[in-house]
Amino acid sequence: MTTIFFATDIHGSDICWSKFLNAGKFYGADKLVLGGDMTGKAVIPFIHQGGKNYRITLLEQVFEPSTDEELADMTKRVRSRGYYPYMTNPDEITELEKDPERVSKIFLAEVLKVVQQWMDLADKKLDGTDMQVYCSPGNDDMDEVDDIIRSSKRVLLVEGKVSSLDGHEMIASGWSNITPWATHREEDEDQLAVRYEAMTRQLKDPHNSIFNIHVPPYKSGLDEAPELDKDLRPVLAGNSMIPVGSKALRTAIERIQPLISLHGHIHEGRGATRIGKTLCINPGSMYEQGTLLGAIVKLGKNKIENYVLTTG
Repeated sequence: MTTIFFATDIHGSDICWSKFLNAGKFYGADKLVLGGDMTGKAVIPFIHQGGKNYRITLLEQVFEPSTDEELADMTKRVRSRGYYPYMTNPDEITELEKDPERVSKIFLAEVLKVVQQWMDLADKKLDGTDMQVYCSPGNDDMDEVDDIIRSSKRVLLVEGKVSSLDGHEMIASGWSNITPWATHREEDEDQLAVRYEAMTRQLKDPHNSIFNIHVPPYKSGLDEAPELDKDLRPVLAGNSMIPVGSKALRTAIERIQPLISLHGHIHEGRGATRIGKTLCINPGSMYEQGTLLGAIVKLGKNKIENYVLTTG
C-alpha cells in the first residue's frame, strides 16, 4: 500500500512550503506530491525612510516598522502570505514607476531566489530519508523555475513524465486551458489533448494510474469559479459561478479511467467527486492564511483504500 500526501497552489508561502515538507512524517505518507502554482504573485516594497524606519503597504494597510524586530516580523508576515519583500528607497520607487520592465526583472529575481531557498530547504529537511517530492509547476509559474528544481536532490521535476510511485504510474502536468490572465503555462484544449495523449499512451497499467494534473476536469464540481465580465470583474458580486476546467482532461479521464486524479488551480474548488470509476480530488488552497490544505490518499493494487482532505 502507498500513502500519498498531495497539496497544491501554495503560491510562494514559506509557511505552507515548510508544512508541506513536514507532511510526510506528520501524516505518515510515503510520497509527497506538489501540484502546480508554487510561486507568489507580487513584490511588496519595503521603502526605507531613514534610520531603522520603513514604510510598507500590505493589502491596502500601511505599516511603519522602526526596529529590527518589527522589520523581521513584517518580513515573515509578507513571506507567509506568499509575497516577496523588496528593500528599496523613495528614489528607486520613483524610477520603478517609470520602468515596468525593470519591475518585472526584480519580480523574477525575487521569485527565483525563493524557489532556490525552497529547494535548499527540501534537500536539508529530507536528507537521510527516502522521501521525495514530485513537482510539476503550474500555469502561474514561470519557465525559469524548472532549472532550479532540476538542481534539487529531493524535489523531482515531473512535468510531462510518467513516474513510478510504488507500483502506481503517475502522469503530471501543470499546464492549464486558456485563462483570462494570459499566464505562463496555458494552451487551448486541442494542445492539452496532445499533451495528455503523449503521457497516457506510455502507461502500462492505465486503470491503476494516478493523474496529477493542475487544472480540474470540466464540469466536475471541482472547477467552479466566479464568472467575470469583460473587465475581469466578478459578475453578481462573485455569486455567479461557472465551470472553467479542461474539457480535454475530462475526455482523457473518461477514456482512461485512472484510479485517481489530483487537481488544483481553482482555490475554492475543494472537494472530491467521481468521473466514472475515477476519484477526482481538489484539496483547494488557503495559502494567504498560511493554512496548508491537502489530501491523504492510501492506494492499494487497483483500489483506493481510503482518502481524507486535510487542513493544517
